[in-house]
Amino acid sequence: MMTTTEAPTTLRFLSLEITARCQLTCPSHCYAQAGPTRGHGSMTADDWHRIIDEAAELGVRKVQLIGGEPTLHPDFTGLVEHALRVGLRVRVYSNLYRLRDEHWRLFTHPQVSLATSYYSDDADEHDGITRRRGSHAATRGNIIEAVRRGVEVTVGIVDMGGGQRARRARAEMRALGVEVHVDRVRAVGNAAGAEVPSAASLCGRCGDGKAAILPDGRVAPCEIGRFLTAGSVKGGVSLASVLASDRWADMAASIPHRAGAAPCPPDCNPSHSDSCAPDKNTTCPPAS
Repeated sequence: MMTTTEAPTTLRFLSLEITARCQLTCPSHCYAQAGPTRGHGSMTADDWHRIIDEAAELGVRKVQLIGGEPTLHPDFTGLVEHALRVGLRVRVYSNLYRLRDEHWRLFTHPQVSLATSYYSDDADEHDGITRRRGSHAATRGNIIEAVRRGVEVTVGIVDMGGGQRARRARAEMRALGVEVHVDRVRAVGNAAGAEVPSAASLCGRCGDGKAAILPDGRVAPCEIGRFLTAGSVKGGVSLASVLASDRWADMAASIPHRAGAAPCPPDCNPSHSDSCAPDKNTTCPPAS
């Protein structure tokens, strides 16, 4: 049995960024700078299995498989099945661009939920943002299919301004009966340009009961806070030892805490909401 160092705080939610590969490009805003030519990172399938085991030992309730597009990872099915086997709930953050029967078999498991990004009710605008023609039809169609199959699905809409039809997209998704969160674009990854990412742009409670592991094994307070890594789980290093380290404590202390801000729940990444603890259909996405 794995021996772990006690982490200083209870970890409830762990995001596993298993790949940077994606069929979409999203050059204006993708925080992970994912794309068709990116790889799966240096974490092996065994590394991810070990982290899933440790997450269960640490009392994590839910893991998220994200990318990139997580379904492109060669061990995606095995990772989901392993997480379920050790008693974890699983959320898959997918672009829903191309799904196979085996994916739907996983998604209809009662302990699995879906999340996706949607940008506009207008196909041309959506496809222009993703740089993949047909992505609007595919994502929208698979959202509808998920609802038909009774799969829990959350839609995150990133409003980049400039007249984007984000409000209409939100209304469209709400009419389908799915949970919707809206956020603004963050100056991270493709959206950063010449701007240096800042902890001030985060919700203020990143890393509080939550952590993210990047494709190279680095540990961050959340996916968007990827510029604030504090250690790595590569080489057999335990996640608990990273979370108990002075480096992690210093990183967490560097994030400005907003007065009255509640801890980010699992369905919430940084938002322009001061509380970052929204009810359904408010402004806080599952990821951006």
